[in-house]
Amino acid sequence: MWTVEEGPFPYNLWQQGENNNNNSSSSNPTDAVLFGGISLLIGVLCRTLLRRTTIPYTVVLLIVGTALGSLEFGSNCRLGKLGNGIRIWADIDADLLLAVFLPILIFEGAFSMEVHQIKKCMPQMLLLAGPGVLISTVLIGAAVKLAFPYDWNWTTSLLLGGILSATDPVAVVALLKDLGASKKLSTIVEGESMMNDGAAIVVYQLFYRMVLGKSFGWVSVLEYLAEGSLGSVIIGLVFGMASLFWLRFIYNDTLTDFSLALTVSYIAYYTAQEEAEASGILTLVALGMVFAMSKDTHRAGGKQSLHEFWGMIAYIANTLIFILSGVIIAQSIFSIGNLDDNTGRSWGYVFLLYIILQVARTIVVFAFYPALCYLGYGLDWKEAIIIIWSGLRGAVGLALSLSVKGASGDPKYLSSETGAMFVFLTGGSVLLTLIINGSTAQLLLSLFGMDALSKSEETMVNYAKHQLLRKAEEFSRICSGSNNPFDWMTVGGYASCIKDVCEDTVWPPCTTNNGFLEIDDMKTMRVCFLKATREAYWSTFNEGRITESTISVLMESVDEAIDLATQGLHDWNYISTRLKFPGYYKLFSTSVCPPRLTRWFVLKKLQDSCHICSAFIHAHRIARQLLLDYTGDNGNAAIVVAESEVEELEARKFLENVKNSMPEIIHQTESRQVTFSMLKSLDECLSDMEKDGILTEKVVLHVHDLLQNDLEKLLRSPPSVSIPKPGDVLSIHPLLGNLSPDFQSDLKRFASSILKTPGCTLYTKGSKLTSVWLIGNGSVTSKGALFLFIVLWIQHIPEEVF
Repeated sequence: MWTVEEGPFPYNLWQQGENNNNNSSSSNPTDAVLFGGISLLIGVLCRTLLRRTTIPYTVVLLIVGTALGSLEFGSNCRLGKLGNGIRIWADIDADLLLAVFLPILIFEGAFSMEVHQIKKCMPQMLLLAGPGVLISTVLIGAAVKLAFPYDWNWTTSLLLGGILSATDPVAVVALLKDLGASKKLSTIVEGESMMNDGAAIVVYQLFYRMVLGKSFGWVSVLEYLAEGSLGSVIIGLVFGMASLFWLRFIYNDTLTDFSLALTVSYIAYYTAQEEAEASGILTLVALGMVFAMSKDTHRAGGKQSLHEFWGMIAYIANTLIFILSGVIIAQSIFSIGNLDDNTGRSWGYVFLLYIILQVARTIVVFAFYPALCYLGYGLDWKEAIIIIWSGLRGAVGLALSLSVKGASGDPKYLSSETGAMFVFLTGGSVLLTLIINGSTAQLLLSLFGMDALSKSEETMVNYAKHQLLRKAEEFSRICSGSNNPFDWMTVGGYASCIKDVCEDTVWPPCTTNNGFLEIDDMKTMRVCFLKATREAYWSTFNEGRITESTISVLMESVDEAIDLATQGLHDWNYISTRLKFPGYYKLFSTSVCPPRLTRWFVLKKLQDSCHICSAFIHAHRIARQLLLDYTGDNGNAAIVVAESEVEELEARKFLENVKNSMPEIIHQTESRQVTFSMLKSLDECLSDMEKDGILTEKVVLHVHDLLQNDLEKLLRSPPSVSIPKPGDVLSIHPLLGNLSPDFQSDLKRFASSILKTPGCTLYTKGSKLTSVWLIGNGSVTSKGALFLFIVLWIQHIPEEVF
């Protein structure tokens, strides 16, 4: 008889019957915590042991999980309370498994990608994730239908094809991070795996419903696929934009930033997956990319904390999900052994399915290879092979197969044997792709020479070693002057990183006869220069001299310029396009738009433009000096420096035009920067007093809050631009200023202030004169009556005054 005893904790004790060895054990829900803790401990142990090896971390976790599951489910060596925890986790609901882990892993993967890389590689990712998934589904489903002896209908075979058609983003992202693949290749593979898995879930849901008896026409199928995919993206975009709008009202509060991002990822996934019946993965991808677009607006400490936070929770989730996947695979292996008398034959079909997956992946990639070479950054045959070999399957497909198993049991639609076989085949595919492909991916990269240092990278390594050697020599001279004796040979023996550097080597390297470095090329020079510029932008942003919108434009200019580095420095070309007034600004010149709104938009645009130009000039000066320190006086560096100086001249012309037309903008820009510098110096002074022990912690917190309020006030309400009043413009005008006071009074009474945007026409030759325009700020040209440069402050005087 089973009984539940009262105790100090409100737990239900599940008493199990005697097993084959007449041993009984009680399963407690808290045993699941033990499995989680042991899994994390195993993860720490594996990470420690694999630190100096090339073996992928996730592959080892999957093998360990499979071993634990085999001991619990396939042997008489039960694992006690740990085994109870394993059984609790192994019986987890498939939807719950995805809902717990995917919001963390997918969001973190999308968030960590670079926005510029995403934009460039988006066509390639969409091609592989859209048509690629459909083709792969048909190929795998047809092969299963024709080659496997399970007598499944076409719908059931295509359902398995849909589950296995997409690469698993969790497995792929984890593998590429371990291998350290190039950014371009990582972006394509990671982005494709996230998108095609989301698309595969939509395909899976379609065939899942068809297997359970629901019928679809061709039109209904297309509508379902379109709604499921586009609807998921729209949900992610809406949640992402709403979150960013919320974050605009949060200042210097990283905990709130983290909490909001984590919360929104779960809510967005639930909304898409459960309420809208769309793809939660595609929603998370869209959400993560929206957040990725704003990560450059976090200052140094906040951005680093943000990456550390998501990296930590992603590591925990990865550890748990891969060990759990191994446990589920082991459970499916021994479950199928009870259903199939010929287990060896079943394993043979698993290996056959693995070959089918590789063939289908190869067909898809090479079918689109011409387009992949043309789109984005392009693709060579080596990278295409890496993309094929990166087609890993993982926890997502495993969870979908568990959903099929959970819905099985009706022989009319889906028998229990079919459900168990789905889990077995999917689990076997996950196991083989991770063990074979995952463990040999590094070997493939090495075989193609894709993990080797290029000539430019070797030059940078030499530069870094020479800098370290110089620092070590300086340290040796300082320590030699001290009274404490030491053995420099012993000390230097531990600095193996500079052992192979020849002290007599001249650095920077000498130029050749024609003044150019043979080991470098112009592209490398420009890329080095642009990266130095990027770091200078970051320093300026962290100092508070530029705003979030400004740093976004500057960072994007560097990314665009790096893509065009073979043609010259082109970061100013991108910036100059962003300085221009967009076409829709002409709407502000119409009578429909309120003058105050027009004034705010135009002045805000000019202020941002001045901030961009000032930061551009400052960063280029720093980068030029660093480039000369790095390369010495050689022809390549001289060319890059000259290109930078030409761009700086253009930026100076822009600022000079603003100064001549509207000096108030320059004054406002300088006032904001000085104000922020003053407040930051006060904050540093407060920190120094705290370190010296002059102030108590309570006093420091109080004053620090006051300083933070001042900084937030500066951010929310920066110094306003003081525009001349209409009366002042009339008074100082050389012609109207000498008129009688009464006449001037009439002019002031009838005059109105109008702010015009560039491109507006004041007067067309031959038309009737109705007004007199006085230019308060700016400049005009008589050619087509178009503004030369900047918005004007205009006094409009009706003709009846005269």
